[in-house]
Amino acid sequence: MKNNRRDFIRKSLLGASAAAFLPVTMKNHTGNPVSAAPELPTRVLGRTGIRTPLISFGTAGINDTGLIKAAYNSGIKIFFSATYYGEGNNERILGEGLKGLPRDSFIVGTAVPEDRLDRRSGLFTTPFDINAYIKKADACLERFGMDHVDFFLFPYASKRDTIMNESLIKALEQLKKQGKTRFTGIASHGGTEEALKAAADAGIYDVAMIAYNFKIENKESLDSAIDYAVKKGMGVVAMKTTAGVFRDKSGQGINTDAAFKWVLQNQNIASIVSGMTSLEQLEKNLAMANNPELTEKEKKELGIVSLNPEYGLYCRQCGECLPQCPYNLDIPSIMRSYMYAYGYRNLTQALYTLEDTGVQENPCEKCSTCKVGCKSGFNVKGKIADISRLTSIPQEFLV
Repeated sequence: MKNNRRDFIRKSLLGASAAAFLPVTMKNHTGNPVSAAPELPTRVLGRTGIRTPLISFGTAGINDTGLIKAAYNSGIKIFFSATYYGEGNNERILGEGLKGLPRDSFIVGTAVPEDRLDRRSGLFTTPFDINAYIKKADACLERFGMDHVDFFLFPYASKRDTIMNESLIKALEQLKKQGKTRFTGIASHGGTEEALKAAADAGIYDVAMIAYNFKIENKESLDSAIDYAVKKGMGVVAMKTTAGVFRDKSGQGINTDAAFKWVLQNQNIASIVSGMTSLEQLEKNLAMANNPELTEKEKKELGIVSLNPEYGLYCRQCGECLPQCPYNLDIPSIMRSYMYAYGYRNLTQALYTLEDTGVQENPCEKCSTCKVGCKSGFNVKGKIADISRLTSIPQEFLV
């Protein structure tokens, strides 16, 4: 009975998009390999001086090396991973995919969290351990099979006190001096305006990867913070640019070309970090990068989706829900897990994110009525009940 229940949960989570988890082949729908593209349009990534194509590769959903090589051969030269993608396995896959290529012909970045960081508050719970952090960086390089990465990012950055932490800065400076990274930076899911300004003022951070998409409410103030960072010499790349890819869990998609183009209208955004899992997605993104002008029709399509609260899986990570929950649940992270599962069809990352919140089974069963009011109009209790089923699925079903 238990196995039947697990099978039912797995099928309902995967739905019609289970094909997204099949191994990538090196042929497109016509049976032909992806053709090598001419040099893609580029923008300068701040003081790094790197000219990055408008599309970079976010590798969280990669299961093999074929698509990495196809992306490289098609003109994409920047690849981003993280230690929490597949619990380090993603770094191994990316390293294997780039193995044998001239090291100066591609750029690799990874994000390494600090275990002492409380993601709810954005602050360290205990003093930062420089040596422990250096060891985590060394483990990354071993998994990559490289002597250095180009970008070493501190993720979940949101608070000025954390970004300016003296020990964190010393650790990053040490990584640079030891030649283990060329540049350092931050990745920010929420509290991004404060994070950008703090990173720019700190002076050590060269790059910022931020959540930026057509669903953001505070566009004017966020654009101002981006401009502040860029004027201080930082390069900015954008993630979460499609706001979850799908309008809802049923799999009704948005116009991803329009979403990407919307982001690129901001000239301060050097590149979009796009998670790709198929050659069709790669070809589509390459075509978009070569024609990034946003049409009136595309603007209208995005406007309809943006204004309707029922459309979209993207949590703005505003944090206003946190004090409303009597059980102190990390709702923003749980909503990210929901987006990874239904928006990006990445169940492994969804489970990792969910487990990191400490949620087991359905914590909302304790409440007859949910007291949390979401600015995005989410049914918080319903979404938590839905995604919490993921904790009962064996790990081997998620790969």
